[in-house]
Amino acid sequence: METMGLSSAFWSGKRVLVTGHTGFKGSWLALWLQSMGARVTGFALDPATEPSLFVQARVAEGIDDRRGDIRDLGVLLDLVADVQPEIVLHLAAQPLVRESYRDPLGTYSSNVMGTLNLLEAIRQVGGVRACVLVTTDKVYANQEWVWPYRENEALGGHDPYSSSKACCEILAQSYAASFFPVEQYAEHGLALATARAGNVLGGGDFSPERLIPDVLKAWSGGEPVTLRYPQAVRPWQHVLEPLAGYLQLAAALYEKGPDYAGAWNFGPGEADMCSVGEVVATLASQWPHAPGVQVEKSDLHEAGLLRLDSSRARKLLNWQPRWSLQECLEQTLGWHLAMRRGTDMRGVTLTQLSLYQESL
Repeated sequence: METMGLSSAFWSGKRVLVTGHTGFKGSWLALWLQSMGARVTGFALDPATEPSLFVQARVAEGIDDRRGDIRDLGVLLDLVADVQPEIVLHLAAQPLVRESYRDPLGTYSSNVMGTLNLLEAIRQVGGVRACVLVTTDKVYANQEWVWPYRENEALGGHDPYSSSKACCEILAQSYAASFFPVEQYAEHGLALATARAGNVLGGGDFSPERLIPDVLKAWSGGEPVTLRYPQAVRPWQHVLEPLAGYLQLAAALYEKGPDYAGAWNFGPGEADMCSVGEVVATLASQWPHAPGVQVEKSDLHEAGLLRLDSSRARKLLNWQPRWSLQECLEQTLGWHLAMRRGTDMRGVTLTQLSLYQESL
């Protein structure tokens, strides 16, 4: 399949709805799609942080930028009917584990009911050919074992965020079986998939209680960064890696139909599985006079070890990680240092996108 779904040849002129386009991953995705000529409509709340990648990279330029709440079914019904998207990429969510402890009701409402509303709007309006629902690697019932998780492993979720995303996976399975069954594909025409990725890094992430934003904020102020779980191992990857997977998956669903439905993992290679402490040490080697680290224990549960098996995506989509963790961290740090210098960040972001595409 080569890299179908990562060029203008496929995306040019396609009507694409991206929910959550004002967020970190959504902003990179919307910018990538518009750079390939897609007719992008974004639907989301206002950016959750100040500053934000959405504003810094002027993502609204060249797309249909709409604001609203995915918890409002009526608004979604009107949106889908008006836009008539061919492809839907659903990223809108409350994405933070620790925030889910503070506001479990809001987390379940946004993540579960928001996803249900979108699926129902797609079902009622019709016309969508490919839908990718983005969840997380944390949907698995984590056994803290050393083996990577495959897509058919048991779902679970200790914290409200992880649990809410596991609920979204079950929702997707139910809607696919109940309303978009494979044997009736000729009638409904929709292929539905979920995408599970790990911890993403990259320029423009300003979310609190995420590693890179916390490091950069602390060190920029001359303070040591506070780590809660320096020994925790995570599947680190640059944000463009799973986004490339989502785009390739959406294209496969559009072109090949339900053969590509179901759940998909998009995780890094084994070499880029390392601890929080190791990532910070690598960053410190690139930061002049890094102020260091301090450890603060937390009573809140977070997974210690989590690996993904991405064999399905590698074999069937020909997807694979392109940037090493070292390259990922260099690009991430370079983006933020450029912003500190007052550089045009839309240009910087598009340049990094071009660099990534050259590696394909």
